[in-house]
Amino acid sequence: MLQAGVMTKVTAEPLAVLRTRTSAKWTVYEPHILPLWVAEMDYPLAPVIAQGIVERVLANDTGYASSPLPVGEAFSGFASRRWGWAVEPTAVRMTTDVSVAIVETLRVLIAPGDAVVITPPVYPPIFDLVPEAGGTVVEVPLAAESGGAHLDLDGLERAFAAGAKAFLLCNPHNPLGLVHTDDELRAVADLAEKYGVVVVSDEIHGPLVHPGVAFTPYLSVSESARDHGVAVTSASKAWNLAGVKCALMVTAGDRMNRHLETLPEEVQFRTSILGVHSSAIAFEHGEDWLDGALAAIGESSALLQSLLAQHLPLVGYTPPSASYLAWLDFRGADWGDDPSVRALAAGVALNPGPSFGVQGTGFARLNLACGAEVLTEAVERLARTLPPSN
Repeated sequence: MLQAGVMTKVTAEPLAVLRTRTSAKWTVYEPHILPLWVAEMDYPLAPVIAQGIVERVLANDTGYASSPLPVGEAFSGFASRRWGWAVEPTAVRMTTDVSVAIVETLRVLIAPGDAVVITPPVYPPIFDLVPEAGGTVVEVPLAAESGGAHLDLDGLERAFAAGAKAFLLCNPHNPLGLVHTDDELRAVADLAEKYGVVVVSDEIHGPLVHPGVAFTPYLSVSESARDHGVAVTSASKAWNLAGVKCALMVTAGDRMNRHLETLPEEVQFRTSILGVHSSAIAFEHGEDWLDGALAAIGESSALLQSLLAQHLPLVGYTPPSASYLAWLDFRGADWGDDPSVRALAAGVALNPGPSFGVQGTGFARLNLACGAEVLTEAVERLARTLPPSN
């Protein structure tokens, strides 16, 4: 249910400008390395967000964040317009980032040692967030078939029946850019209800679902999902705001609301006031920019597909349905268990596939939110590591 509007043209900044940034993407590696790893965009901020941050700074408004209601109201409007999902603004809580939201939510939902299901290959910190919250990781890998990857519902049921107490769902799924269907999520909700499992749905990539693809928020699928589920999300991925620190925890039923009412006060109080303001602006006024960013990501994805066919035809690539992360299969090219090692030697930084779980062996993740010049140079560098053909 995309809102009609005038799409803003979004293009990556020049490499010389990007290298003046001090964020992790641009400082971890030496300047000769093209950084296509961590999930930061090379696009300039949405002007309306940049203006809002500057206004707060000029007003010396850099104290402690107060009520989450402004960002809750903005997110509620965004969810309604974008996905047809009715969110009660007062059921939105805030904290610093989605990783903290996951940990703190799990802490009030599980007991120490409880089994928490995850679905690798998956965002690497998830392997550590579960034990940080006191849980024990149980892996139910995505099922891979000729038609693509999907949730292994039979595997989930076995894990739930064996005593798992929680399921940490990645929706959409990072690193594949996989958007779970309404039917799949409804089936998950039915299984969770049957076995008394709580579901924490990480939906940080939800705003980045590509045009023509339907995103289903987990809490929207059924009454049982609303009873046993919590959604965690943020404007950070979609509008490149990771550094301003604001994430949301959303409930849709009395049971989960009561659990989250027991969160320590500091969980909310640590949120950045600049994060609150910029997130509220993003959700309320940033959709035109977001649509422009999605268009740019789509162009990068198509370009990557073309470049791989030309220079690295043995590398597999299925364009994502969400976000700006490309999951590259180097197994056919025989680049070893961790292709990112060879890529880095060629001057391109990628995320190591094995860090996403053993299922990532032979894979690497590439960030598509960059300019055509950078992406072309990156693939050409990778191709130059190949032996000359006879």
